[in-house]
Amino acid sequence: MGLTPQEAECLAPVQVLWPLVICPLCSPGGAQGRPTRAGRGGEGTGPGCSSLRLRPLPAPSSGLLQPPPARLCSGCPLLSLSPRTASPVSPEGSRALARRLLDLECPTTWGLASVFSSRTSRKSALRAENTMAEGEGYRNPTEVQMSQLVLPCHTNQRGELSVGQLLKWIDATACLSAERHAGCPCVTASMDDIYFEHTIRFSGTQRTSKPLAQDRLQSVGQVVNIKAKVNRAFNSSMEVGIHVASEDLCSENQWNVCKALATFVAHRELSKVKLKQTMPQTEEEKTEHSVAAERRRMRLVYADTIKDLLANCVIQDDLESRDCSHMVPAEKTRVESVELVLPPHANHQGNTFGGQIMAWMENVATIAASRLCRAHPTLKAIEMFHFRGPSQVGDRLVFKAIVNNAFKHSMEVGVCVEAYRQEAETHRRHINSAFMTFVVLDADDQPQMLPWIRPQPGDGERRYREASARKKIRLDRKYIVSCKQAEMPLSVPWDPSNQVCLSYNNVSSLKMLVAKDNWVLSSEINQVRLYTLEEDKFLSFHMEMLVHVDAAQAFLLLSDLRRRPEWDKHYRSAELVQQVDEDDAIYHVISPPLGSDPKPQDFVILASRRKPCDNGDPYVIALRSVTLPTHRETPEYRRRETLCSGFCFWREGDQLTKVSYYNQATTGLLNYVTTNVTGLSSEFYTTFKACEQFLLDNRNDLAPSLQTL
Repeated sequence: MGLTPQEAECLAPVQVLWPLVICPLCSPGGAQGRPTRAGRGGEGTGPGCSSLRLRPLPAPSSGLLQPPPARLCSGCPLLSLSPRTASPVSPEGSRALARRLLDLECPTTWGLASVFSSRTSRKSALRAENTMAEGEGYRNPTEVQMSQLVLPCHTNQRGELSVGQLLKWIDATACLSAERHAGCPCVTASMDDIYFEHTIRFSGTQRTSKPLAQDRLQSVGQVVNIKAKVNRAFNSSMEVGIHVASEDLCSENQWNVCKALATFVAHRELSKVKLKQTMPQTEEEKTEHSVAAERRRMRLVYADTIKDLLANCVIQDDLESRDCSHMVPAEKTRVESVELVLPPHANHQGNTFGGQIMAWMENVATIAASRLCRAHPTLKAIEMFHFRGPSQVGDRLVFKAIVNNAFKHSMEVGVCVEAYRQEAETHRRHINSAFMTFVVLDADDQPQMLPWIRPQPGDGERRYREASARKKIRLDRKYIVSCKQAEMPLSVPWDPSNQVCLSYNNVSSLKMLVAKDNWVLSSEINQVRLYTLEEDKFLSFHMEMLVHVDAAQAFLLLSDLRRRPEWDKHYRSAELVQQVDEDDAIYHVISPPLGSDPKPQDFVILASRRKPCDNGDPYVIALRSVTLPTHRETPEYRRRETLCSGFCFWREGDQLTKVSYYNQATTGLLNYVTTNVTGLSSEFYTTFKACEQFLLDNRNDLAPSLQTL
């Protein structure tokens, strides 16, 4: 007698889903009916269960259930298939197995049946894939980990891990990650944004309070754990993110040491390299991938930013609070040192190891800082190592360091590296430069006051002013990033000196909001979708629709806020206050009263737009509030602020674009937002459909402008 349709339906998935089949009685999670994936250690080893090595089976013939080629729960009372025979199970045996699966009425069996259900198998597989991406089973294919035990030879005069040694380990780990992705040799192009949170010198417990000098212990015996992975690949370069943590083996405590970003360039001798794109899976990877393009843009314009700041702004010094009785000429801090590149200093490509160069640079910078403070300084931050060219074994490297400027509690040391081949050579190649920030800590780890530096005329004064400009940029960036929704005001003062940082933060904040993977679909009306995101104190919403307009056209039409009143009734008027540059503009927006407040609202908004960096990237229009001295709050209007909002445009096909609008709701708009999200109002939908009609009506107006995109 053959199998009944019900029995056949029960057994059919078993024949094609052997990699997911488990014995519900034998698996460690059997009582809950959780599927055990074959091949993972510690699973499928319950009572009477052999190790699982499962593979898909060929389609059965004549209604016979073919046994797996490997052993499957040989001693199991539920699935007792012969582990040592290749002969097919008889029809009676197949039928008996089917009936036992159908008749065993227990939560475990129904949990197993749900895995086999044809209606849910695809969803289960998708959930399993997402779980693997977010959980312990997933690992970024470019991730490289290095663990180093700190030995006495790795420490400095204070018993701390030498920063130079740490930079060697960081560079090696990052290089291996870059080469894993590129599949070819890679060289370091730059290393930037290194901020040291802790020095590696404590053992016992992680520092929660500032220890006294006599309580400080050596770092010997601690472990340094370094992780590096490629955040994003461009044409031939890639950004690698590095995280460094320290571990005390005795107490099992761990703490962060620093984070860093490195840029590597793939290099082949005979052909040009075109890197494959990274495929971010987790929310963190998607965020880093998206923001990496904006960081790259900042690196490319960094030198011009410094020049513009010096040309257009007056740098103020805090001379009043300094002890001017002790002035140190900058020339007294100058250090020059030469190193001969030997085979141990070279990497696997024959070039001087980038980490070794950075270690030598840190050494001379520390000497220069010590000559100013007459103490042992602590390195707190590295602005950027910029590798301008290579050097090889046999080259002589000349390291020059000098204190550029001393502030109240910190000092900046500039280092440059020149290379030459033979002693008779007069021409030297400038191959590297960096700026490092040092502090001097007292017995309670508090920064000490520093003497004033007297710059030398000419280049010394230029370096002095540039150091002040770099400090201002660092402070601006720290202030801009630290602004939270719960803190008022949300707006950040805008001026030319922080233009680049504000624009970067504006676009990056929107990209990070877009990359969130826990958006929830709240409603869908005529293919217009409304998503919400509740996270901590934030409530965000996201509207999405497909429009038969080219993505570049939609980008140009919506990036000019002066035209927004044509489709958005929440914009009564939008005045262009300042066209900062090609990509950034500031607008003064007037909106009608909201709710019971009779006063109209006004906003001062920075609009930053970005074209795609790569195929698959969206066009971006990011909006955030800023403050201007020319447009202060007046009694006539109720000043409102937007923290993060804007548009993204994805090209879905020829003349087809996915238009998405994002908004992180502020307190003043929260009631209005929740009314629309809960379906008590349809204003969101009406406004978004008006936007679609605006795009369709004006899509032919921008043909000349599209040639520039």
